[in-house]
Amino acid sequence: MIQVKDLHKSFGGFKAVQGASIEIETGSITGLIGPNGAGKSTLFNVIAGVLPPTSGTVLMDGEDITGLPPHELFKKGLLRTFQLAHEFSSLTVRENLMMVPDMQAGETLWNTWFRRGRIREQEREIRKKADEVLEFLTISHVADEKAGNLSGGQKKLLELGRTMMVDAKIVFLDEVGAGVNRTLLGTIGDAIIRLNKERGYTFCVIEHDMDFIGRICDPVIVMAAGQVLAKGSAAHIMQNEDVIEAYLGTGLKNKVTAGGTA
Repeated sequence: MIQVKDLHKSFGGFKAVQGASIEIETGSITGLIGPNGAGKSTLFNVIAGVLPPTSGTVLMDGEDITGLPPHELFKKGLLRTFQLAHEFSSLTVRENLMMVPDMQAGETLWNTWFRRGRIREQEREIRKKADEVLEFLTISHVADEKAGNLSGGQKKLLELGRTMMVDAKIVFLDEVGAGVNRTLLGTIGDAIIRLNKERGYTFCVIEHDMDFIGRICDPVIVMAAGQVLAKGSAAHIMQNEDVIEAYLGTGLKNKVTAGGTA
């Protein structure tokens, strides 16, 4: 689905991404791991149109989408979430979801004057879909809660719910486990797996929690110093000497060598 070819992104003299080439296959849950500063989020931002590349190409289903702005990619079904959730804190959880679909009838002055029936009908349809999303994510009990009052994990589920309001094709998830307790992280993982298997979503996931990556992701891509270091199954990655040295650390390397687990 996504092909990134020889991508470079520099900020002045700093090269955040240096010749990265990756493929994300349709129907996969691809993990993207690496140490802080490896270039993972920058790569995400370039693919998602948040940042322009210095050079290189991004293709989606064979179409060149390099440099397209996020709203254009949104219409194509490519969405990106962020490490820090971007909810509308003063709106309810349900209202946050209902804000997502574009081209709503109530957005035009003409319709507010002359097509109020159509606006009400569409709002009922969107509300129904929002409630279905909340039930799918097992957070119906906070539907009327202000989004700003949610826990970190609930906010991550809300972000995931937003992608469901537009039937996304591919979703880039940036550190879904950051600030999330283990129980809710398990719920998030369950939701990602279900969306993948039941609704055909493709995911690319940045995450530092290797247990989480190992549970849901195949394959796993490793970045270090702005470059792709390795790609393979989570089990293969955990045994890769270069990855252990560059990312997982010598402490884990000793455990792996001794036959332990991380």
